[in-house]
Amino acid sequence: MQGKIKILFICHGNICRSPMAEFLLKDMVSRQGIADQFVIASAATSREEIGNPVHYGTRRKLREYGISTEGKYAVQLTKKDYERYDYLIGMDSYNIRNMERILGHTGGKICKLLEFAGSDADVADPWYTGDFDRTYMDIKKGCEALLERLRREGKIQ
Repeated sequence: MQGKIKILFICHGNICRSPMAEFLLKDMVSRQGIADQFVIASAATSREEIGNPVHYGTRRKLREYGISTEGKYAVQLTKKDYERYDYLIGMDSYNIRNMERILGHTGGKICKLLEFAGSDADVADPWYTGDFDRTYMDIKKGCEALLERLRREGKIQ
């Protein structure tokens, strides 16, 4: 294995879906004893929530599983992130379009989370749906599939 695997999850505001994915994946790799093989973070495509803490619905949902988001505040995706990260993972098609515009790249390192699970579906935004349970299940499915792919490709043990 060469270096750490650097993953950046991205959504519109960086207060609901992308921090949920960030902290859920951090918890998963920690429980599997492979956290030292990763750098995991999250960012927003918009500036609307910059500096704000994680949405209370995301905090509440993750707390059900003993996962804390303490210290996380929304940050914006920057052009430099394309070089910093191996995987830039958006939550929906709208995020992907905005990521490509901000980063000045298409394809390559950029993908939607549920693509790892063999689906082109979007992770629904609980800001609008209010359904943090469904969002959690989709993100969990995507993160598990991402880890499985990394194992198959020999990138993690």
